Amino acid sequence: MKSIFILALAALAVAAPADRVILDDGDAQPNPNEVFVHSISYGGSGCKQGTVGHSFSNDRKSFTLIFDEFVASSGPGVAATESRKNCQLNINMKLPNGFSYSVATFDYRGYVQLPKGATAEQKSIYYFQGETSQASAGTRFAGPISKDYLVSDAVPFGGMVWMPCGRIIPLNINAQVRLSAGAQQAQITTDSIDGKVRQILGLQFRKC
Repeated sequence: MKSIFILALAALAVAAPADRVILDDGDAQPNPNEVFVHSISYGGSGCKQGTVGHSFSNDRKSFTLIFDEFVASSGPGVAATESRKNCQLNINMKLPNGFSYSVATFDYRGYVQLPKGATAEQKSIYYFQGETSQASAGTRFAGPISKDYLVSDAVPFGGMVWMPCGRIIPLNINAQVRLSAGAQQAQITTDSIDGKVRQILGLQFRKC
């Protein structure tokens, strides 16, 4: 089963995954006077090297990642390690002088199939590089259930987060899906994530 990650934005950050892969698109020509995605690094059990396809929009404000293995599963003969999958994304931003940005909302789409007594969770942790504060949001499911899901996270970052002017700015998302189903057959996926951010110019900014 393939999963699709779609993010239309201007914000997210931290250290690159240990087994990272860098995605870029040299054909795109973003506006240097606006916030845009410079490149993306990823790694994790749900997005191993060679299992993620990608494309960027021409203005680099959105991109699509296509996952082959972002699926947590359990059942007879299935290893316990398969009950949790994660993918850490490091989104490297370009931030021109006089701009700041903050995360607004993310919509998650996927599929969950659980028998009676089993539970599952879709969860993400958000944090900016160099900042100690984190935000997390997610949804829990209880069986019996078999359906596609759509949930929305309103990420509660408080106040203005200032970034250095004119640098590539990384932002991190640690996304995961997890099952508590024992040896019962169950599954949860993340098929897509639609992200929207708030971009601010001329309201509050520091002189560079």
